Amino acid sequence: MRIGADPLIASLRSNVGAGFRLGLFLPVTREHFRIGPAPFALLVLFNIVVWVAGSALRAGFGGGFNAGALAFMLASITLLLLICLVAAKLLRDELLLPALALLLVSTDLLFEIAGSLIYFAFDLEWLPDLPMLHFGIYVAYMGWAAASAVRAQTVLVPWGTPGSWPAAALLVAAVLAFAYVPRDEPWSAAQAEAAPPAEILREESFHQQGSLLARDLAALELQRPGVEDIYFLGVAPYALQDTFARELGTVRELFDQRFDTRGRSIVLVNHPGSVAAVPIASATSLRAALSQFGEVMNVEEDVLFLYMTTHGTEGHELAFAWPPLQLQQVNPTLLARMLADSGIKWRVIVLSACYSGGFVESLKDVNTVVITSSDAKRPSFGCETTSESTWFGRAFVDEALREQARLGTYSLETAFRRARESVAAREKAAGYEPSNPQMYMGEAMKEKLQKLEARLAAQPPAPPAPVAPQVQALRRAPGPEGRPRDTGSGFPL
Repeated sequence: MRIGADPLIASLRSNVGAGFRLGLFLPVTREHFRIGPAPFALLVLFNIVVWVAGSALRAGFGGGFNAGALAFMLASITLLLLICLVAAKLLRDELLLPALALLLVSTDLLFEIAGSLIYFAFDLEWLPDLPMLHFGIYVAYMGWAAASAVRAQTVLVPWGTPGSWPAAALLVAAVLAFAYVPRDEPWSAAQAEAAPPAEILREESFHQQGSLLARDLAALELQRPGVEDIYFLGVAPYALQDTFARELGTVRELFDQRFDTRGRSIVLVNHPGSVAAVPIASATSLRAALSQFGEVMNVEEDVLFLYMTTHGTEGHELAFAWPPLQLQQVNPTLLARMLADSGIKWRVIVLSACYSGGFVESLKDVNTVVITSSDAKRPSFGCETTSESTWFGRAFVDEALREQARLGTYSLETAFRRARESVAAREKAAGYEPSNPQMYMGEAMKEKLQKLEARLAAQPPAPPAPVAPQVQALRRAPGPEGRPRDTGSGFPL
């Protein structure tokens, strides 16, 4: 007898409604479901539509359908039927196959809704985006799905029926296995328009870099006789994120106002928003800057404060990147050689990057302070595009040093201890392993810094300088990445 459309639609409503009751652990029996090949096929088709709609909602409707993802759905249906056949054999009733398969897929709409709500709760920041919270919700979600699968079995077969335990174990294992099988989403997000050529590759910008660096180096004021001056060199060499450039702007502003470096500070930055006004950061420009600092400083008396913020690698290289340029990476040996060649004796070096503790051994001596945001084997955090600064940069500079300067004190050791405690507390709250920031201070440098702290405490802060238009634009402009969803809040550096 031909089954009409109305009975099929009625069976779909019944099966979806009963699936909600099943998944929510409300009273439900086998009689609430409409079991058969046609209702099962219609329910599977409905679930495919729901899956595509949910994927489009999450990715944005401006994208397009990804037909290749259907292969996963069709394969999963075949695998589901095979699993249900094995479960039915374990339960000693092969006629359970169609009923068990239908009950298992009847909850798909419920779990699609729940999964989308969880996604948007994090994406729209209704919930704090913490790894431990992610993990806890994921475990609860998977536990719920596994329990729902076991309940589908108990709705059909009373618990205690021979084979109940192995059949239930099979269903739970299947649910967990499906969660770990890689799959494509059926809806692809809209592709961003092709990016314009990198600003640095424009002929005018490219050839302007030499003159920008020469201009800034020539503007450095000479050392003052009898005064232990501080010279500041800031480097933000990673062009693919705004965070590092923003952090460096904040650091330089604080040092110029509170640490008496105005007229004796320059920055090297890789960022499309500053390419026309600020020299780029490369190994070559860093070497040239250090060499010039060695010329204008009294290298036996003045202090260089070198602040570098970027990504770092497990192989202990600081990332210098501005695609499609092929920039040389800076490792501990290269940086130590540059500093030695400059002739600068007194140095404070701050490195905010993953695995930056790997630089300490190469840079330390009795006249040097080396401060790093992590030890040699650990990442540090906080470089997501929406951040104003890295976690360590914020704690050390924008909180500890700024607050101390406001109170008229300038101890690097105290600021480092405060920053280390602040970062450790934040990492613990986020569920991350400690980055373990490091500080090495040479014996001769301790006395040197005490004199500098006393001099800075005795003089008033410099008045705020007008913010340059290019710096204002840099603070506002989104980076080349746009604004991605922050999947970890503490994206490693």
